[in-house]
Amino acid sequence: MSRKGTGSAGGAARVSRPLGTGEAVGITVAVLTVANPVNNRWAPSFGVLTAVVVSALLLALLFRAGGTWADAGLDPATLKRGARWAAVLIGLVGAGYAVAALLPVTRGLFADERYGGLTGGQVALRVLVTVPVGTVLLEEVAFRGVLYGLVCRARGAVWATAVSSVLFGVWHVLPSLGLAADKPALTPLFGRSALGAVAAVVAAVLFTGAAGVLFCELRRRSGSLPAPMGLHWAVNAFGYLAGFLLR
Repeated sequence: MSRKGTGSAGGAARVSRPLGTGEAVGITVAVLTVANPVNNRWAPSFGVLTAVVVSALLLALLFRAGGTWADAGLDPATLKRGARWAAVLIGLVGAGYAVAALLPVTRGLFADERYGGLTGGQVALRVLVTVPVGTVLLEEVAFRGVLYGLVCRARGAVWATAVSSVLFGVWHVLPSLGLAADKPALTPLFGRSALGAVAAVVAAVLFTGAAGVLFCELRRRSGSLPAPMGLHWAVNAFGYLAGFLLR
């Protein structure tokens, strides 16, 4: 009886053992490796649902590894500060996009073949649901929340920024396929050849990786995930609006 009880207690201890940081990072990357083609190739119409499920799963992994809401950038004590940062950043992006849309020299940058068949309702759905939940929630929780929080606890902010940003750039390989053809402003630069398409993907990965560094710094300075969330949403959502209105 005593051996059985000991074995049961040992089994419970094994089940409740917290994940190591390396394990948690590895599982997070594995989950994202599956989520990426699900969102971009296999089931893009379920992107919002995928984002919610994956975000919840990754937060659970962070907590299982001993992380906290503060590690995720979601400490209630810092949310108001993060929201203030977000409001300012959204205003700045909105003003910048408005100026760029009015200037003939930059107006063409908003042209995108993917907006051609969209209705006003479809654009509103993207701006109010798809972008904030399907894109921003998932990517910010994954890269500036869980990955950043896990690595920062173990190696500090510099390593956290590097790991998060590199993986954020790689995350955008699939969404960037066909980018040169979809964006007329990029076609003269990259052309329509296979080599040009590869160059466009590499450029997109480098650009989004650099954007990831900025998002990580916003998260670090504000101590809160809403700051990069606000900027991320504004860049994507206002891009949809401008592209739709100027098509």
